[in-house]
Amino acid sequence: MNKKIALVGTPNAGKTAVFNLLTNSQQRVANYAGVTVDSAEADLILPNHHATLVDLPGAYSLHPYTDEEKVLLNAVKSTSFTGMILVVDATQPERAIRFLIEVLNTTTMPAVVAFNMIDLAESRGYRYDLKKLSQILGVPVVATMAVKKKGLVDLIIELEKEWFEKTRSPHQFFPVDDHASKKNSILEFYKKSDLVVKEVCLKKGGVDKRTERIDQIVLHPVWGILVLLLVLGIAFQLMFNLAQIPMDWIDSLFKMLATQVGMLPIPEMVKSFLADGVLAGIGGTIVFLPQILILFALILFLEDFGFMARAVFLLDYWMGKVGLHGRAFLPILSSYACAVPGIMATKTIENKRDRIITTMMIPLTTCSARIPVYTLLIAAFIPNTAVFAGVKLQGLVMLGLYLAGTLFALVVGAVLKKFFFKGPRSPLFIELPSYKWPSFQSISKGLIYRGKLFVTRVGTIILALSMVIWVMVSFPNKEKSFAYDLGHFIEPVMKPLGFDWRISMAMIPTFAAREVMVSALSTVYAVGDGGEVSNTDKLSQIIQKEWPLATGLSLLVWFIFAPQCISTLSTIRRELQSTKWMMVSMVYLFVLAYFAAWLTHSIALRFSM
Repeated sequence: MNKKIALVGTPNAGKTAVFNLLTNSQQRVANYAGVTVDSAEADLILPNHHATLVDLPGAYSLHPYTDEEKVLLNAVKSTSFTGMILVVDATQPERAIRFLIEVLNTTTMPAVVAFNMIDLAESRGYRYDLKKLSQILGVPVVATMAVKKKGLVDLIIELEKEWFEKTRSPHQFFPVDDHASKKNSILEFYKKSDLVVKEVCLKKGGVDKRTERIDQIVLHPVWGILVLLLVLGIAFQLMFNLAQIPMDWIDSLFKMLATQVGMLPIPEMVKSFLADGVLAGIGGTIVFLPQILILFALILFLEDFGFMARAVFLLDYWMGKVGLHGRAFLPILSSYACAVPGIMATKTIENKRDRIITTMMIPLTTCSARIPVYTLLIAAFIPNTAVFAGVKLQGLVMLGLYLAGTLFALVVGAVLKKFFFKGPRSPLFIELPSYKWPSFQSISKGLIYRGKLFVTRVGTIILALSMVIWVMVSFPNKEKSFAYDLGHFIEPVMKPLGFDWRISMAMIPTFAAREVMVSALSTVYAVGDGGEVSNTDKLSQIIQKEWPLATGLSLLVWFIFAPQCISTLSTIRRELQSTKWMMVSMVYLFVLAYFAAWLTHSIALRFSM
């Protein structure tokens, strides 16, 4: 029977870093609560034992206010685990020890404690008697620095010593009185835990002066927002400017491959399939990998640095305008990668009403799947001229699209809150971690994980759809193909938006994956132009030549509101356990996208006359 070990801890304590080290996993570390929504599993291989380590959601207590805390409480009380590793933050002694006492007072599982980030605690003046803490708790306590890989050997030794085959009597740190009031029980708990802190904490540390100085600016209601906008602006400028060289390399590679295919002694139909169906489809999307990696590298850096938690705090005021608190920003932030993990992260929101509102807002955030479409259209219609101090227009337009999506998400939230989900606003409770220099190993692992996801998506979903599109465009013949018939069937509905049959046809597979729009256009124009679309530069030139500006702007606006992909819709249904809200989300986004694109096209046509 395979043994299961529970990994339990408080948010921002480095629990996921411990998980990564013990399992050689590539799970990412983040500096805000709620990054771990569903539990993750990986093999835990020790010198003499083998088990499965389960990374459970982080929580500050076992009182089940959120779905995450319910998961944790059920796991602690269950009999499915044979042991537990508890990870707490050494820079927060009161919170850490209270959490340890609460958990150990609830379960009979054998446990080992990782007193993590001990280096940061000592740098601030904290000194602990961990042997005394171990005696009081009745379990081994190991000082660790997970990010620096220190203390891991000692932790493994204690795991081997304490191997989880026995039960442990729960420590009664305060007597359980069934007749006592809840308030008295809580007060008694705090008194007892504070006594433990006094015995164990030999020297009280101070606050992080560097963090205080930085927060005087970053958390300022005016300067903080300006800093946030500046950071986002720099991110998009770097995304465009740094990515250009590797994007050119990838474009050149696929152009060379297309040329080599054209020289092969094989039938023309096979050449077209390889060049226009496979290479044009994959190359049209994979070329944007450098931009996606640069954007996520910056996001991961800011998360590790501690900036993203401040962004949540700053935006709490603006989220309050729609009746939500800053915690709703955490799922929205996750959605800039993909709406699916963002919707799953709404489990951190206590109020179901707020969960529904946030879920309806999330699809309007600019997920990474939109980046290829935005980049293609911006390159075709927006000149990359300098605006001021080296800041270029294309980067500003990309920032504007991100801000537009976020703004409209807030508007949707405000409408839902005012007319459908009336009620008081929940307060924000969030821990602001100290600023620290990011772990480049952690960032690298996060980038490798994101890169694998994107490449896998390109190599499976996008490749398959590109091949299907090639068949539809090529048969029965190029002049009157299946795609031609389907596109012309849809065209009357989409024509008011400025979309011809090619664009209408290319939009159909975006319901499976939005980024397929680029590969679909590449395939459609490649077959139609005799295989001349070998890279995105060529596609951009064709679009610039054949599309009026009004069409390009209309399509950009369409993708701000674009109806979700199938995976997003299925996630909404699963997380909210409601087909109704899934349908509401799909319909309202389609109506918004259609109306906004039509309005944009109409205004652009009027001004171009």
